[in-house]
Amino acid sequence: MLLTLVTTTVVGAGLAQSFSANQPFDFEGDFAVYQRALHDPAFLLTGLPFSLTLLGILLAHEFGHFLAARYYDVDVTLPFFIPAPTLIGTLGAFIRIRSPILTKRILFDIGAAGPLAGFAVLVWPLAVGVSMSRVAPGIAVHGDLIFGRPLLMQLLEWVLLPGVNPADISLHPMARAAWAGLLATALNLLPIGQLDGGHILYSFLGEKTKLLSRVFVALLIPMGFLFAYSWLLWAGLLFFFGLRHPSIVDPSPLGRARAWLGFAALVVLVLSFTPAPVRTNL
Repeated sequence: MLLTLVTTTVVGAGLAQSFSANQPFDFEGDFAVYQRALHDPAFLLTGLPFSLTLLGILLAHEFGHFLAARYYDVDVTLPFFIPAPTLIGTLGAFIRIRSPILTKRILFDIGAAGPLAGFAVLVWPLAVGVSMSRVAPGIAVHGDLIFGRPLLMQLLEWVLLPGVNPADISLHPMARAAWAGLLATALNLLPIGQLDGGHILYSFLGEKTKLLSRVFVALLIPMGFLFAYSWLLWAGLLFFFGLRHPSIVDPSPLGRARAWLGFAALVVLVLSFTPAPVRTNL
């Protein structure tokens, strides 16, 4: 986790530098930030609002899974974080479940606990970050990259920055970290295979989920051509590595409370999803 804190803080420092200068985020310039950090470590302090917010959201997500698993005495590891020189400084976090899950209720609780916990944690920093964002004419479309706006972000911008054109909003680094948390939540809640959304769907529909997972993966292909090519990469990864789901023989119903939680997870997916998370400005 320490190395991931470093890589995300470097990205956060680059975001803070761009935000202070009223300039769009430049991913290529992010590599120059690594060089500056080596010569001026104090510069990294400006990146902490981004990195601590992002890691807090990811940690809440993974500990949601972890605590639910431990509640049912499922053997599970503590979260692992993956540092990487990406747009957000990490490839995310994960836990490993080392014992079988025997009932659909346990599968549902473990699968739903992560995204629901992460979403609950990210709402406040997203609201604070949007409130601290600036108005800079055209900044959202002048950079090399254009970032999508999930529905929850649109709602908060409408409430906290009334009358401001979305293209004129320069997001505070804390809001950008929460945006990354929304993206991670949406991706995990896709109703496919071994993703959290796949676990939730399997809890309700059982073996039918295997066919539905293939249908949803197929839907990512036209999305890749219409909105963002990254969906093609996701479709390939999920098709080859994420479709298999262990069978659970358990005819007992989930009950009304879990049905409502499943609906809540669907609402979270709708609020977090954007068809074009990142696209190049051609």
